[in-house]
Amino acid sequence: MAAELGAERAVRLKRRGTVVMAIVLMALLAFGTTTQTWLTVSLPQDAVQTPDLDVAGSDAATPVTAFALVSLAGAFAVSIAGRIARWVVAIILLVAGVGIAFVSLQVTGDPTAAAAPSIGEAIGISGGAGATVTTTAMPWVAAGAGLLLAAAAVWLIIAGRSWGQTRRYEKNPQGAAPAPGTAHAGEIDSWDRLTHGEDPTR
Repeated sequence: MAAELGAERAVRLKRRGTVVMAIVLMALLAFGTTTQTWLTVSLPQDAVQTPDLDVAGSDAATPVTAFALVSLAGAFAVSIAGRIARWVVAIILLVAGVGIAFVSLQVTGDPTAAAAPSIGEAIGISGGAGATVTTTAMPWVAAGAGLLLAAAAVWLIIAGRSWGQTRRYEKNPQGAAPAPGTAHAGEIDSWDRLTHGEDPTR
């Protein structure tokens, strides 16, 4: 029983729809984080009237948005792609996933540099001198989504091997329609037997 459940689970994991859905979910997760606040900036009190500034992921890590959209398009391409095209899409997804993770971790590593453009727009001076920048959980979520997306690209290559394989049928399956001319040949054979005085029904 356990073996049957394991085999059924393995087949389910190799289905095209399952792989496509996983890629879509990871791409949407990465894209969704870019609409949220990645960095919270406390500006000098004498610099602006509103000292607190929230920086969205789309501003702190613009490439993540682009990579997520490319991955989403790749997921839909997988649903109709052939064997060679799947390899191309898998490579694109792998690059996109690694890119999302890399850029997101860069933001966590140097949040001040990531927030510098937004700080410059707020106070009119480039750079983040005098500002205190803290990171939310969103960059880490995006990095995780990127790594899972890269894993899904490898999963696509492995699972894709079983897609599109032609099923083998028996040469004359039960209940199949007779081959053209077969019925006619049988009628001629019965007529010949009848003309020789034999009963064709035997």
